[in-house]
Amino acid sequence: MEEPRRGGGSDFAALSRKIMAAGLMRRRPWYYTVRISTIGLLYAGGWAAFAALGDSWWTLAVAGFLAVIFGQVALVAHDVGHRQVFRLRKASAWTGRIAGNLGIGMGYGWWQDKHSRHHANPNHEELDPDVNPDILVWSSRQAREAKGLARVIGGSQAFLFFPLLLLEGFNLHVSGVRALSDRSLKQRRLEGSLLFMHFAVYLSALFVVLPPGKAVAFLAIHQCLFGVYLGSIFAPNHKGMPTLTGSDRPDFLRRQVLTSRNVRGSWFTDLALGGLNYQIEHHLFPSMPTPHLRKAQPIVRGYCQELNVGYLETGLLGSYAQALKSLYEAGAPLRRQPATQVTTQ
Repeated sequence: MEEPRRGGGSDFAALSRKIMAAGLMRRRPWYYTVRISTIGLLYAGGWAAFAALGDSWWTLAVAGFLAVIFGQVALVAHDVGHRQVFRLRKASAWTGRIAGNLGIGMGYGWWQDKHSRHHANPNHEELDPDVNPDILVWSSRQAREAKGLARVIGGSQAFLFFPLLLLEGFNLHVSGVRALSDRSLKQRRLEGSLLFMHFAVYLSALFVVLPPGKAVAFLAIHQCLFGVYLGSIFAPNHKGMPTLTGSDRPDFLRRQVLTSRNVRGSWFTDLALGGLNYQIEHHLFPSMPTPHLRKAQPIVRGYCQELNVGYLETGLLGSYAQALKSLYEAGAPLRRQPATQVTTQ
């Protein structure tokens, strides 16, 4: 039960007043104008370089470049989905679909629904879709109950995590298409039209400009590196942090802070991770514009110290090490016995 703080309101309400007083919830239209324009120009420039190089092995270098740009487009779609960019929902939805569905082949409506449920209950094993044991297991309890592929690879999942990210780009495309069968998906026809338009133009460009062998090589390099980049952005945020089950639901502030991890770094880290290295601040204030997250950090960190609420911050490599260690420990029940003998408990 959340205890009221002196002066009225919850612990989070008191923190929110500090953030509002600092002006950190104000929109940053010029920042997003420059950011979106720059990414748009780099996106167009990448495809122009692809067309100019044509039938050349150097074109595969463009695949690597476009993998990074696709990741940056995904980060823009993320910010748009959180209403950081536009005040109006309609403008946010249109921009998200253009960036996600048309730009990179990611179903925006599917992703937004999934991501909203994650934000509401981060690392909750029954409520957060990001910790569903579909391929990986995130706790010993999940390992003991694992079925299918998760049961087969769970014991080795720490070693397979980054190799599996090579498939994440393809998984995003498949998940977006599968979601079109869900009648509750808003603007389903529009989502599908934009999604298949992306696939048609993308594959046509590859197989018209390049011979079949190089086209397949370009596709594999581009999509695999895109998946690794996206996975490397999101893996440090919650993997290896405590998971919740059942009715274990702390108050909002503790639910967001205790299940999230920040990543220290320079402006380059902010750029590469799209501001999600300030995961604690982002989860507390998801509509806060990205450039304000760095400014919010000392306020949030100091406030958590005042309340004696654990606030975890580490380096990028340290975050990966913690995530992999947690995956290794979670898979222990599947290593102690053959997968066929693991029983549900």
